[in-house]
Amino acid sequence: MLSYYQPTQKEFWTGRIDSTIDFDAFRWHQWIECLDLKEDLKPFDGILGIAIIGFQSDLGVRLNKGREGAASGPIHIRKELMNLPCHFKQELKLFDMGDIIAKDNLNDSQMALAEAVEKIIDLNLFPIVLGGGHEVALGNHLGAARKFNRLGIVNFDAHFDLRPYEKTGTSGTMFHQIADIKKAENNHFDYCCIGIQQRGNTRMLFNLAKSLEVPYILARDITQENMVNIFSRIDRFTKNKDALHVTICMDVFASAYAPGVSSAQPLGLQPWPVISMLKYLLRNNRVATFDIAEVSPRFDQDNITANLASTLVFHTVQQLAECYDLDFGDIF
Repeated sequence: MLSYYQPTQKEFWTGRIDSTIDFDAFRWHQWIECLDLKEDLKPFDGILGIAIIGFQSDLGVRLNKGREGAASGPIHIRKELMNLPCHFKQELKLFDMGDIIAKDNLNDSQMALAEAVEKIIDLNLFPIVLGGGHEVALGNHLGAARKFNRLGIVNFDAHFDLRPYEKTGTSGTMFHQIADIKKAENNHFDYCCIGIQQRGNTRMLFNLAKSLEVPYILARDITQENMVNIFSRIDRFTKNKDALHVTICMDVFASAYAPGVSSAQPLGLQPWPVISMLKYLLRNNRVATFDIAEVSPRFDQDNITANLASTLVFHTVQQLAECYDLDFGDIF
């Protein structure tokens, strides 16, 4: 039985309406369908179905001694998604599958998210998970890993999130936890981190990344002139993977673009290089699940961070549409 779960009511999705009959004028709030994961749902039998699910949690941020507020992230990201235009064909279906609402037990909440992600994949849908603190990545990964053998992780983040932990993890330990799980299972730990900041990671974490054979790209090396080299490094990492889990922590971006995060980065990345790398990863048709984390509305300014998160979701959907020949092919 799925715990900590709450479906989204269709009435939540509202916005501007330019037409009720012309799909070319539709916005996401007119096209999305709300489903309840606790109901007996039939697998999606269309060309491409995309399922949004939220993880309302910042328990991991609190345990990590960060700035709390990310639990409200899924609601605010959805609000920014509502008026996005439908730049895809009608064969692409959008679904809102509700939220996992963490209360006082982080481990149980993450396991509930894993169950939800597994069910979404069983329904032949592509999961887009809205955090929440970056602890969302553990639940998302464990759910997808039940369906894919060698599931590589590409993390856009200023931090390795490989910090030590005891019984309970935090928003800074997820990938260390996954490494330990993989080791216990005698499986590969395949993890790559893009956007790392020296100021945000101790030498111990750099040493641990080296010992775990974690490839990483420093934020300072991500320039337009270096993108060919970066794509080559991404290719080397993804080459032998059965599937990919892509996760974005919003603190990878410069605070001018993402002020509403747990740990603001004055010298973080600009959005366009990240969008280029995200779309490059999606083009190989091996991305199995995607999550976005650390939108903290209480620290946001004019919804800049939530708006950027919705833009990343928009480009994810558009690139998936292109992969399935469901885009209009004019400007993307």
